[in-house]
Amino acid sequence: MGRQGEDMHGSTTSVTAEAAPEATPRGRRGPYASTPARRAEIVRAALASFAEHGYERASLRDIAARAGLTHAALLKHFASKDELLLAALAQRDDDDEEMARRIMQSKVAAERVLSSVLADEFAHPDHQRNWLAITVAATNPEHPAHEFFIDRRERMRVHFSSGQLTTAHDSEALSADDKVTMLMAMIDGLRIQALLDPTRETLPLLETFMRLITTDEDRHGTLEAPSRAD
Repeated sequence: MGRQGEDMHGSTTSVTAEAAPEATPRGRRGPYASTPARRAEIVRAALASFAEHGYERASLRDIAARAGLTHAALLKHFASKDELLLAALAQRDDDDEEMARRIMQSKVAAERVLSSVLADEFAHPDHQRNWLAITVAATNPEHPAHEFFIDRRERMRVHFSSGQLTTAHDSEALSADDKVTMLMAMIDGLRIQALLDPTRETLPLLETFMRLITTDEDRHGTLEAPSRAD
């Protein structure tokens, strides 16, 4: 009897014995012997597929092919595309934080860390457009990544000092929450402007903005490894 798998459109596909992984000789590692490593490969494949095709057009079959697996084998690790999306977004954040650490070790000025992390994204407008579309779609509370982005905002908030920052012109104070909201709005706005006019250099504006809204404590203390502020 074949097992029933489900593709991205919800249709069922029979998984027959021919599609199942072949048995391996005794003493050799089977295809599922290293599940964490295999899951990591699948997540990387999902990242590439979502970046190239966007969430809606990316398929589990494409992701499986990129990871060197059958569709049936992929389903042994991830039950749905929604689950893969959350894993891919989390991996993207982890990659950004690791990149930020490496950038800071090279003694780059603190206000340039985030723009340096985002530089590769801004250099690939098609990929940037697809990730931005996911962010916009996730504003719908029913979207599978909605809670992920809500939680990310809280993670971003802790990168800023809890103390208030007094602005130079009108003495109004900005809380940590205010700064995170302004930063996210700035980044998303720069993404749209860069896509509308790729000839414009937008990331230097982010560096200026970081100098305006951050304190010395933000820059040299709690703002050590900012994740992507989607």
